[in-house]
Amino acid sequence: MTDLPHDIALLAAQRHHDPHTVLGVHPTSSGFVVRAWRPMAQHVALVTAAGELPMHRVGDALYAANVATHPESYSIRTTYSDGPAHESADPYCFPPTIGELDLHLMGEGRHQELWRVLGAHVREMDGVRGTSFAVWAPSARAVSVVGSWNGWNPVAHPMRTMGASGVWELFIPGVPAGAQYKFEVRSQHGSTRGKADPLAQRTEAPPRTASVVTDSTFQWTDAPWIAARPTRETWREAVSIYEVHLGSWRRNPDQGNRSLTYVEHAVELIDYVVEMGFTHIELLPITEHPFGGSWGYQCTGYFAPTARFGDPDDFRALVNAAHAAGIGVILDWVPAHFPRDDHGLACFDGTALYEHADPRRGAHPDWGTLIFNYGRNEVRNFLLASALYWLQDMHVDGLRVDAVASMLYLDYSRNEGEWIPNIEGGREDLDAIVFLRDLNEVTHAAHPGIAMCAEESTAWPGVSRPTSSGGLGFDFKWNMGWMHDTLHYFQNDPVHRLYHHHELTFGLLYAFSEQYILPLSHDEVVHGKGSLLSKMPGDRWQQLANLRAMYGWMWAHPGKKLLFMGGELAQPTEWNHDESLPWHLRDVPEHAGVQRLVRDLNTVYRDQPALWRADSDESGFSWLEAADGANNVLAFCRFGGDAKPVVCIANLSPVVRHDYRVGMPLGGPWHTVLNTDDRVYGGAGVDTGPLIADGPSWHGQDQSIVLTLPPLACVWLMPR
Repeated sequence: MTDLPHDIALLAAQRHHDPHTVLGVHPTSSGFVVRAWRPMAQHVALVTAAGELPMHRVGDALYAANVATHPESYSIRTTYSDGPAHESADPYCFPPTIGELDLHLMGEGRHQELWRVLGAHVREMDGVRGTSFAVWAPSARAVSVVGSWNGWNPVAHPMRTMGASGVWELFIPGVPAGAQYKFEVRSQHGSTRGKADPLAQRTEAPPRTASVVTDSTFQWTDAPWIAARPTRETWREAVSIYEVHLGSWRRNPDQGNRSLTYVEHAVELIDYVVEMGFTHIELLPITEHPFGGSWGYQCTGYFAPTARFGDPDDFRALVNAAHAAGIGVILDWVPAHFPRDDHGLACFDGTALYEHADPRRGAHPDWGTLIFNYGRNEVRNFLLASALYWLQDMHVDGLRVDAVASMLYLDYSRNEGEWIPNIEGGREDLDAIVFLRDLNEVTHAAHPGIAMCAEESTAWPGVSRPTSSGGLGFDFKWNMGWMHDTLHYFQNDPVHRLYHHHELTFGLLYAFSEQYILPLSHDEVVHGKGSLLSKMPGDRWQQLANLRAMYGWMWAHPGKKLLFMGGELAQPTEWNHDESLPWHLRDVPEHAGVQRLVRDLNTVYRDQPALWRADSDESGFSWLEAADGANNVLAFCRFGGDAKPVVCIANLSPVVRHDYRVGMPLGGPWHTVLNTDDRVYGGAGVDTGPLIADGPSWHGQDQSIVLTLPPLACVWLMPR
């Protein structure tokens, strides 16, 4: 039996956990009573098919009217002092929008379309159009929806709890797409916080923090691409990735130096990527984030593309345009940690809900962020659903999972006594391992042909091996060891490279233990590290030659390729996320030459299967010369089944090497398919000379060739 005065007090104090037991239609001894909660109203009336009936104030903001029969449908007409009467259907007369099966799957952490249940959804209920709201906040004392339609009044629209599930739900008639909203969450201790919707699919543009009701009308035209995706075997294909920060790739100087929109990127970025011969773009996280300086790596909106560049349908247009041009889209995704911003996930319902309560597990010492509790079903479900959302609803072709090493180790960046061992006494985060394996199993089962990539910087075994054999199940692992060794080698003056020769050869000892991506990413050109060009030793000519040689070495080396934007321009200064790339460098011949080299590297790379078909198989690689550190010369051959072999010879000294003999896998005539010292790239134009493999056995090969090696250059040779 309802204790009306007590219920009124709870509603007024924003503490009622189930307002539907009070509001809406309820039987009485003589018929039915309709109750409505209308704070600050002057006049309230019940409107039914029989006409309009005044509702009487029975306490605080509660109004009631008695009727003889249950009204099949009705609305509430409300008059306020500052405007005309407003009529709408009653939010508290509708059944729940979430079913028992949904709640059961959420509790088990197995709801693979969570974004269709939680969050805000425009829908029609019993012929009435409005928006349903649902949020998980199990320890909250009460939750209400506040928004642009109710004056952000926390007592206007209290939600009901869905039992032990911890989900709160309410359908509000008349709320349209485009309305801003938050959840006002009251903790058990009485404090309240306005929280953005964790499953919002659209947000306000920062620094504003509200969520936005959205209802997509986008019409995809990439059905052929999506239909073909399950047949893709990316590890056996040419993959050359252009890593992009959308906010600074290209800006519009005629309009306040603003960033381009998603729609503008759909034309300008995609055209450029096609022109440059890349196969994929990888976007630094576009999941909504409050601080632009985090580049998206500290996000609060795991289901919303940042509003900085447009709305969700605009982002869909960018992905659609990429697919139309034959370009795959990889999205950086961050399940390792999240920021402490008040409107975000931190202490969401007044407790450590998404994070661990103990800071030895829940606080990240390096980044000042919070770490997800992977042992909680609902938290794992939240992250799994986020991954599936981008793959399914946004059609992206893969995810690059950030900071995997920080997830795997409980003592990551922690000193002794600052971390808690697992139940076996070890340093491995067993919950995170289970999550990562689930992530890769679920995403690959739902979307075959996608590429799941791990940024994992340690020697953890089997990162890109199947879960069935004990691996983590990723398709690719970033080869951070290769990156560090290669950059360190090239940063040394050639006169000292003899002592660092092993830095270019060591990577081949483990190159086939994983399926690798070779990354020259944004991380290498920030925080005082300088640009790739500025890392190179010598005068300006030598710096450019070294950079060209490094690119030639990288594109021939086993492993897929990734280059951060600006690297193709030989950008002389460190990347600044608040500025555009220096596009004027295209008018400077030596920089234009590097750009042309990257384009030609991509073209030859894609055209020659020997350079990618056996990337993760040692049968696809053979050293020809690995020990000539004294001359800074290395040579190897790439094979790809029945494809023609490609020989790469690198002379990483500034001295021309005349009459240099190299063993060759085939006799007869060869030709140069790429020379990073070519004049069109800004080089000296030293020619290799006639290329006839007819000499004695050499380097373990039956044939050999004598040629001239250009200085600080890589040459690629193929048999005619």
